[in-house]
Amino acid sequence: MSLKLLDFWGSPFAVRVRLALAEKGLSYESQEEDLFGGKSELLLKSNPIYEKVPVLLHDAKPVLESANIVYYIDETWPKPQLLPACSYARSRARFWTDFIDKNVFDVGRKIWMGKGAEVEAGKDEFMQVLKKLEGALGEREYYGGEEFGFVDVMLVSLSCWFPTYEKYGGFKVAEESPKIAAWIKKCYERETVAKSMPDPHRVIELVGMLRKMHGVD
Repeated sequence: MSLKLLDFWGSPFAVRVRLALAEKGLSYESQEEDLFGGKSELLLKSNPIYEKVPVLLHDAKPVLESANIVYYIDETWPKPQLLPACSYARSRARFWTDFIDKNVFDVGRKIWMGKGAEVEAGKDEFMQVLKKLEGALGEREYYGGEEFGFVDVMLVSLSCWFPTYEKYGGFKVAEESPKIAAWIKKCYERETVAKSMPDPHRVIELVGMLRKMHGVD
C-alpha cells in the first residue's frame, strides 16, 4: 500500500487530511505544492476539474475533496473510527460537515478580504456561524460526544485560520464564543491535532500576501 498526499502547508483543508491520517496512525508521503508559482503535473493530472489540494493518492488512485477524503480514510481504515457507529449519528455528522463547509471558511474570507463595512458584515456573519456551532456542541466534550470524532476533524482543521480572522476583524474568538475557544484548546491538546496544524503567524503572513495579490492592501 502506498499513500501520497498532495499538500500545501497553509491549507486548512489539507490539515483535515493530515489530521485524519495522524488519527489513524498511517504513514504517507507528502508532496508540497506550489499553488502560486506553478502546480505540479501530478496535481493537474490527479485533480483536473479543480486543480487544487488536497489530493490523496492511494496506490496511485486519486481521492479528491477534503471531506470526501476523510470519509474515504475512515471507511478504508475503520479503526479508530471517526464517524459514529449509529446511522442517525452519522447523518448528523454529515449534516454538520456540510454546514461547516458552506460557512466557516467562506465567511472568514469575507473578513480578511473585506474593507470597512464588508469586514463588519463578515464578522457579524461569522459570529452567527459560531453560535450555531456552539449549539451543536452543547455540553459535550467533543462534537462526537466524549470521543474526538469526524466533525471535530472537520472544524478544528479550519480553526488554524481563526487568528487571521481575529487580526483583520478586530475580535477574539475567546471573548465572542468562549465555548468554541475552550473546545479548540482541548482539541489542540491532542498530539495528532497539534502536529497537523500550521504556524498561525505563517498563515497571517500568507493572508497578507493574498490581500496584496488581490489588491486589498
